[in-house]
Parts: sequence; structure tokens; C-alpha cells
Amino acid sequence: MKINCHNKIIILLVLFVVQLSFAQKKKEETIGTETVNVVKPYSPTISDAFKVKETPSLDDPGNQPKETIKYSILSVPVASTFTPSKGKAEGVEKSKREKLFNNYATLGVGNYGTLNAELFVNQDLGNNDYVAGMFRHHSSQGGIKGVDLNDEFYDTALNVGYGVNNRDMSWNVDLGYQNQLYNWYGLPVEFGSALAGQTRDDLIRGINPNHSYNTISLGGNIEFNEGIFSKISTKFTHFSDSFSSSENRFYVKPSFKVEVMDQSINTNIIVDHVSGSFEHNYARDNTEPLKYSLTNFGIEPSFVILENDWTLELGAGLFYGLDSENSGNKFYIYPKVNASYKLVGDLMIFYTGVNGGLEQNSYADFVTDNPFLSPTLNMKPTNNQYTVFAGLKGKLANNINYNLTGSYLNEKDKALYKANDYTEDFSNQNYAFGNSFGVVYDDVRTFRFYGELKADFSRNVSFGINGTFNSYKYDGMEAWNLPSMKISSNLDVNIAKQWYAGLNVFFVGERKDMQSNLDLGTDPVIVTLKSYFDANAHLGYKYNERLTFFLKLNNIGNQAYEKWLNYPVQGFQVLVGGNYKFDF
Repeated sequence: MKINCHNKIIILLVLFVVQLSFAQKKKEETIGTETVNVVKPYSPTISDAFKVKETPSLDDPGNQPKETIKYSILSVPVASTFTPSKGKAEGVEKSKREKLFNNYATLGVGNYGTLNAELFVNQDLGNNDYVAGMFRHHSSQGGIKGVDLNDEFYDTALNVGYGVNNRDMSWNVDLGYQNQLYNWYGLPVEFGSALAGQTRDDLIRGINPNHSYNTISLGGNIEFNEGIFSKISTKFTHFSDSFSSSENRFYVKPSFKVEVMDQSINTNIIVDHVSGSFEHNYARDNTEPLKYSLTNFGIEPSFVILENDWTLELGAGLFYGLDSENSGNKFYIYPKVNASYKLVGDLMIFYTGVNGGLEQNSYADFVTDNPFLSPTLNMKPTNNQYTVFAGLKGKLANNINYNLTGSYLNEKDKALYKANDYTEDFSNQNYAFGNSFGVVYDDVRTFRFYGELKADFSRNVSFGINGTFNSYKYDGMEAWNLPSMKISSNLDVNIAKQWYAGLNVFFVGERKDMQSNLDLGTDPVIVTLKSYFDANAHLGYKYNERLTFFLKLNNIGNQAYEKWLNYPVQGFQVLVGGNYKFDF
């Protein structure tokens, strides 16, 4: 056995030596190139794999079968004294709704012999129609300190109306009458200085400053909910005074809209006529009456474009002014462009525009502004060529609103009130002693800034303040009686359930006027009227839902300021009264 093993080992060694010799010999030979012809390309394939269908045997010690665990819970009762309370909704105190009444009556009396009374009644005749009426009276027996002439005044008005409200349209008509009595009590400070004392007193005693105005009006309005017409307003007014002056005014203003290419064109039509005469002429040597007849025809088409936060109105005004007495007919074209853009929602809105128009002037409107005019006026319309404005408005908070506006006005034939020159002659009319005003016309350009702030701090407190600042350029001598500044503010407070109070203050800047005594032969002197500050307050007590008592205090500072040249106002004024609401 051992011999065979040794033989095998010897044979293997011999074979290994022979192999080495052959390999050495091959290494020494030169390897040449040979050409290999591939008859078929090599295409390997993968045979399908088959899973071994055999379940392995798990005989490891760790793979023991799961044991079943049985357990039980021992419940032990625990005593508890906690009892949850039931939920309860918080009660809201409901305020009693204030009853609204259709009618009221107000009566107040005060110093200077002041009487203030109002009565308003309204009654529904059916489901859609009603009738209403109002009576107003305000008078004072005068008593201004330092005034030589009677300074009492009366203002009484009565209005009745009838209206109908339907689904398609609503309309109403109003008939009114007003009687006003005033006195030209504003004599110049130096009046009668050139006369002897007795002569001056006789002259003053011979002046009867009393004059009155009467107004009769009939008007109506119609509003349409369907159709091309939107509304129609019309009114006729007859105005007269105690010096045989008379004026008639009639206007009609229809508005309609037409749909064109998904845009609505709004159009206003204006027909405004005023005519009248003054029996007197201010010049002593001219007794011919003054007559006037003016008619304005106008049309104002415009359309509005709404685009996201933009609102744009584009339009124009075409007017024709007819002057029948002076043959001064003219044609006017005015712009009507307005735009607004929401910069920050309702918090900040920018707006701008340019507008113009032909404004009709009337004796009745002048008297509303200044009741101390002489019945010798020259009448003509005012040509507002354009008013350019831009501003910002919005909210500083939910309860605070603001508005800031800058504008430039270019007006031709703007009506200005100027004191009349005078003489000290017994033959003069009662308004010709420097105690009346006339109307002059001038081309005035105004740069104006307006600011306003309103705040409702709560349901019981509200506050507001606004101011207007003007700078004038004019072709004449001065912008007569136009203030450079106006500021006003108001505060209203509900003190308690039954008590309320309010305060209103205002400031008016300097104005300029001019007047001369023609008997002295001196040049006219421009007079500067001082600025003035006034404060008014009121206090009210609601006795019940029907009856309220009030106390009003006017001119608390007791300043004898002049609203018009030589016309001081009443001093500190007290008015007490009550208001009663009722139904029929």
C-alpha cells in the first residue's frame, strides 16, 4: 500500500517537470496571426428557474410555539364627590326698540324775544300714498347792543305735500309759502358824523329799515324703477319783496339712461329760466326799473366704466345761455370727467376729476345768503369754466373716516356781495344809507384745500371736524366778502339713557369789503372784517319716548362779531323748550 502511494507521487512529479519543459519551449516560439471565421453569432439564453417546492423544517430552539396567556382585571370602586355643572348660555340684554312717531311739535323761547316753533305731520292714506305738512317759525324782537335801528326779524314757512310710492315709480308734489321780515339795521359807524347832533337823530328816526320777502313755490319729483327715464325734477317759484320787486323761476331737469354696447349712457337735461324786475335803481337820478330774463339750456351725457378697482366717468356738458333783455346769447362747453381708484380697499381711495357748468343766479338765492340786499340788483349767470380736483378719502379705522381734497376753480362772473356806497340825504330810500349790499360780478380763480375727519368712538360719542382754506386771484379790486378760512367742529354725546348733549364750534377768517360816503368826496377805503369764533351747545333730557326737553346756548363767547359789514350779531343767546312726538 505504501509502495503504490510512492509510485503515484513519482509519476506526478515526472508529469509536472515535462509540463514545465513544454511551456518553456512554447514561450520561446513566435505567436502568429490567425483568421477566425464566425459561422454563427453567439446567442446566450437563460433557462427558466424553478422554485424548490419544499417547506423548510424549523427545528431551531428559538422557534417555540406561542403560549396562551390568560389574565383578568380586578375592578375596585373609587368614591367621587365631583358633580359637573350644567352649561348655561350667557344672557344678552336686549335694548328696547325705540318707537317711531309720524308727527312732532317743537316749541322754544329765549332771550332777545326769540321764538322757535315747528310742527310736522305725516299721514298714510293707503298702502302706497301719503300726505305731509310742515310749519316753521323763527323770530326775534331784536335788541342788539349799539344798534340805532330796529333789528327784529321773522321767518315763517308752510309746506304741504302729497306722494305715492309704487313698484314701477314714485312721485311727490310740494306746495310752499314763506314770509320773511328783516331790517336794514347796519348803519355805518361814522354815519352822520358831518351832521349836527339833532339833525343826525332826526335822520335816523326817519329811516324805516323794515322790508319783507314772500315766496310761493310748487314743485315735484318723479323717480322711475324701469324704463329709460331715471327721474324728473321740476319747480316753479314766485319771489317778491315789499318794494315791488318780482321774480319768477322755473326749471325742469329730466335724467335718463340708454344701454349701448353693454354700456349705459346717463344723460341730464336742464332747462332753467328766471325772469323778473326791480322797480328801483340804486342811483338817485335813475328811476327806470331793472329787468332781466335769463334761460339756460343744457345737456350732460356721460357713461361710467367699472374695471376692478377703477371707476371712470366720461362726459361733457353742452349749454346755451339765452339773455332776452341784453341779447347776450352764448354757447358753452364744459368737461365732466371723474375717476376713482381703490389704493388700499376702502382704507384709501384716490379720486380726481374736472367739472364745469353754467350756474343760474336768482334774487331768491341771493336773499337766502344775505337778507340785507338792496332791491336794485343786476342779474347774470355764473360761468364755472372748470373745477379741477384731486383727493384721498377712506378709513383710518372702522369708525374713523377722512377726506382730503385739493381743487382749483376758474369762475367767470362770480357773484360777490359788496356794501353799497351812500349819502346822508332825507330823500334817500330806506336802504340807501350804507345799510344794504349790492351784487357785483368778477372773474375769480380759487385754489382750495378741504379736509374732513369723522369719528364714531362708540354708540354714545361722535366727533367731527372739517376745514376749508382758500386763496383767491381776481381781476377786480378784491374778492369781496369771501373768507380765506372756515373751520368747524362738532361733538355729540349720549350722557345717559335719558340725557344727551352736543357742542358745535366754528371759526371764520377775515373778509374784505369797501364802502364810502359820497357826500365827503373821499376815495373808497377797503375795510377788513375781523375773523370770528363762535361756540354753540345744547343739552337734552328725554322725559319719555314722546316728550323731550332741551336747552340751547348760542354765541357762548358773547362776541358782537360782524358777519357782514356794519351788521353785528346777537350776543349770548339762551333758548329753552320741548319737543313732543305723536301719532293720530
